[in-house]
Amino acid sequence: MICANMLKRNGALCGFDVQGHSGSAKSGQDIVCAAVSSAVFMAANTLTEVCGCTAHVEQADGKLYMTVCEPDTQKAQEVLKGLHIHLQGLSAQYPKFIKIQLTEV
Repeated sequence: MICANMLKRNGALCGFDVQGHSGSAKSGQDIVCAAVSSAVFMAANTLTEVCGCTAHVEQADGKLYMTVCEPDTQKAQEVLKGLHIHLQGLSAQYPKFIKIQLTEV
């Protein structure tokens, strides 16, 4: 199962911690993992390369953790909210394979 933890600080989204594999299909054929990975990497790249946010990132097989140093900017909030909405949609479509949480850090 993929666990997507959206991180909040002082009530505002500040990052995410996405881990795991969905197990919905064999490696290389898993559309759930591909959809989540694509969304998460697009959000991370948009935050750092387009919005210019400074971030702390940790990446490993089946894991991407990112916190934004300036989470209160409007652009950062919009990207993180967009990711959260997208992941909620994927979770509704594939509830056995994706779990989403909000955590205050």
